[in-house]
Amino acid sequence: MRIVYMGTPEFAVPSLKAVYEAGHQIELVVTQPDRRGNRGKVIPSPVKAQALEYGLDIAQPYSIRKDEEFRARLKEINPDLIVVVAFGQILPLEVLDLPKYGCINVHGSLLPKLRGASPMQAAVLSGDPVSGVTIMKMDVGLDTGDMLTKTECNIEGLYINEVADMLSEAGAQLLVETIPMLEAGTVDPVKQIEEESSYASMISKADGLTDFNEPAAVLERKLRAYAEWPTLHSYLGESTVKFYRAEVLDEVPDGEPGTVSSVDKKTFTVNCSEGKLRILELQLQGKKRMNTADFMRGHAMNAGDRFTAKEA
Repeated sequence: MRIVYMGTPEFAVPSLKAVYEAGHQIELVVTQPDRRGNRGKVIPSPVKAQALEYGLDIAQPYSIRKDEEFRARLKEINPDLIVVVAFGQILPLEVLDLPKYGCINVHGSLLPKLRGASPMQAAVLSGDPVSGVTIMKMDVGLDTGDMLTKTECNIEGLYINEVADMLSEAGAQLLVETIPMLEAGTVDPVKQIEEESSYASMISKADGLTDFNEPAAVLERKLRAYAEWPTLHSYLGESTVKFYRAEVLDEVPDGEPGTVSSVDKKTFTVNCSEGKLRILELQLQGKKRMNTADFMRGHAMNAGDRFTAKEA
């Protein structure tokens, strides 16, 4: 099948590989413009890097809606199918209606639950034991199109990077199984039930800030959901502290949320609104990420020390 592939982050790379290795003719790879990193270094998207390795044609429009030249190029290509995986732009109706088999999206949740920008993080935050991938036919709404195929994955206790890796691979496999079904007309689209839908909004840096005034179980899920960004973080005096690993203790708090409850040679515990968190790995501002034992060799912690949501 003649395909235009649209994607940007690492999550979209396995699907690009799967489509390419399945022998489909990828006419064009569309990805977000390069960004500039430290010291002005130009950084291509992971999808662009993979497309370059395959020697595929690449386009990087800033806005498909506003780029008439790009849309004209798509019309010239006249693809059978457009595959979209975490691309980062909303497609206009003109593009959605262009391919013979439409535009399909590999979405990281079991729709209609968790539409929107951060479904994988939202699943971890909710403590969902199972999530998955839905391939849907795209329409003008936000993740509202008919569902074509689904696959489930067990995500219980996983960190966001583990969930993303699992779902990206599962989605790639499902994609190459779904494309031949589309061509053969054997897919039975299912409309989403609007009343069962929920929305996972875009994450901000402030979402990771905590003063520990939440249950320990909730904070541990936040730690796993935000492990890549923005990380669960707090202030210790004037310094930011990021938390990377912790375990929930089903103990009654013996102090205000955010206060250090106890300290031993390897770790310390922090009071939450319910229960406590034993901190196992963290990073002090200006220092490397390290386990708690190494951290405390250079920074003494005492019972009664307090983590806050503002600089002291």
